[in-house]
Amino acid sequence: MYKRILVPTDGSDLTAKAVETAITLAKALGGQLVTLSVKDSFPYGAISEMQPIPPQEFFDAQDRISASRVQQVQQACAVAGLACEAHTVDAEQPWQAIIDLAKSSACDLVVMASHGRRGLSALLLGSETQKVLTHSAVPVLVVR
Repeated sequence: MYKRILVPTDGSDLTAKAVETAITLAKALGGQLVTLSVKDSFPYGAISEMQPIPPQEFFDAQDRISASRVQQVQQACAVAGLACEAHTVDAEQPWQAIIDLAKSSACDLVVMASHGRRGLSALLLGSETQKVLTHSAVPVLVVR
């Protein structure tokens, strides 16, 4: 059924629940996990002299943070005895990076967390999960 499961991670506690769910599902189905951490974009401002952090320092930090996030998923998979393929990418739109990796890695399920925002906060903040649900050809399991 589901043999390659993509679980994006942002390092949050809520994402940890999605990782747990994905691991349990993959073990039950004899599958494997693919994990992804999307690096934040540099917050370019109108006045470049007033940047809070130099660009290279920011990019280096994003590399470390993303690597740490996927390593946490890989470690959880190792404990569970599952294979786990890890990816980190730079992307302006995380939802698009998730969909692209699901397709290029031949994943047949995406397991994602949702904060369950509604109303104005959902409208203002948007939802990467909602965008993946809307645009993905691959089935999406949402964990709350």
